[in-house]
Amino acid sequence: MSVRRVMPDIRSEALEESRDFYALLGFEEVMNLGWVMTLASPSHPTAQVTFMSHDSTAPVVPDMSVEVDDVDAAYGVMRASGAEIVRPLQEEEWGVRRFFVRDPDGRVVNVLSHR
Repeated sequence: MSVRRVMPDIRSEALEESRDFYALLGFEEVMNLGWVMTLASPSHPTAQVTFMSHDSTAPVVPDMSVEVDDVDAAYGVMRASGAEIVRPLQEEEWGVRRFFVRDPDGRVVNVLSHR
């Protein structure tokens, strides 16, 4: 299993304003589902930040996302370690397979792979 990218997930009630602010630093919108929006650097596309008003299929907004090449393997490793699974592994309609796990500091990590 390898990590493809890591990005902060920021709870926001001002998605458009956040987009406009971070555009001043060179970020561009690459995904927007209305409740979740991702901005990326055009010159370094894996440099990203995500803003969420809520999570449409999970009980909490995660603190960060980690994209891996094999989310099923990551899920197995986390379950075997005894880590708290906040949300079980499942397919999402927007093209990712993901689960949430709580880290030792209490932060919720969204672990995902694109289909």
